[in-house]
Amino acid sequence: MINALPTIETVSRVAGSAVSPAATRLDIGQVVVPNGVVLAPMSGVSDLPFRRIADRYGAGLVVSEMVASRELAAARPDVERRAEGGGLSCYVIQLIGHETLWMAEGARIAAGLGADIIDINMGCPAREVTGRQSGSALMRDLDHALALIEAVVGAVDIPVTLKMRLGWDDKSVNAPALARRAEAAGIRMLTVHARTRCQFFKGHADWRRVEPVVDAVDIPVLVNGDILSLADARLALSQSGASGVMIGRGAYGAPWLPGRIATALASSAASVRSPPLVEQRDVAIAHVEAMLAHYGTRLGLKNARKHVGWYLETSGAASDVAKAWRRRLCTDENAASVLAGLTEFYDRVEHRQAVMA
Repeated sequence: MINALPTIETVSRVAGSAVSPAATRLDIGQVVVPNGVVLAPMSGVSDLPFRRIADRYGAGLVVSEMVASRELAAARPDVERRAEGGGLSCYVIQLIGHETLWMAEGARIAAGLGADIIDINMGCPAREVTGRQSGSALMRDLDHALALIEAVVGAVDIPVTLKMRLGWDDKSVNAPALARRAEAAGIRMLTVHARTRCQFFKGHADWRRVEPVVDAVDIPVLVNGDILSLADARLALSQSGASGVMIGRGAYGAPWLPGRIATALASSAASVRSPPLVEQRDVAIAHVEAMLAHYGTRLGLKNARKHVGWYLETSGAASDVAKAWRRRLCTDENAASVLAGLTEFYDRVEHRQAVMA
């Protein structure tokens, strides 16, 4: 069913002075990306079923969950599944690690799997990651960060990109310095989450603080953090000067959002409209079915629950109605019952909206 999802035309065909930079194509080494609105790598979220939907709705790129390089080299089945990318228009694997040997080997394996681009994670703030001197902990040691970058770039012939934060904390905002060194080492695109590691996800991302990174390099820079809407995307681009945006939790329950924002930026549209309810229903059902196939029924249903909850919340149903259905569907152990329940939910919401129109 997932293969029947709708597609949109590439927005890079739209020209004119009002077109946002994010609506135009990005050249990442030899890879041409149709627009600069990218789905973020999100652990437990941006698995292959989710990426396929966002890709088919027109996201410029979709990036895998972070893949531990050493575990990929060890052929751990769950890690290999995280790295899968069949059926995508552009296949991006994000690697994480702190040892040059395993980062290089992970890169070679990723390229062997057919990846078009490898992204290096130097932005994850989670304690279990930084405690192993990976993710954003690498911004505390730029020499070691550079050694990892050089190892990955030297191991493969495909473009390598880098995702990072502003720095470890407000006393060490070193993103521009890392950006310059990364570009010199062969990195082809940068993404900057506009917070320091010590901010985690608190407060609001400060998109203006990405501008010094943009000024420091000649390669494309994406701005990331708190971009939940078309208005957010426009403001983030304006304040940062970035070439594009990376959207994370804004796509929860709305995998069509990156592509629709790209289309709106290309046409100078005033707003982004969600798909009709019948289309949302089809996407939600196709997504759950794809997860059942990807993980197996038991694990697939468990992993699908958060997505089911998000789809209910973004449907336009009243909050109490969505919560009641979430309690029902996200505790149901029967996959067929969950799929039937999704159909019933959307039919009821559509009927209620028609009555009230």
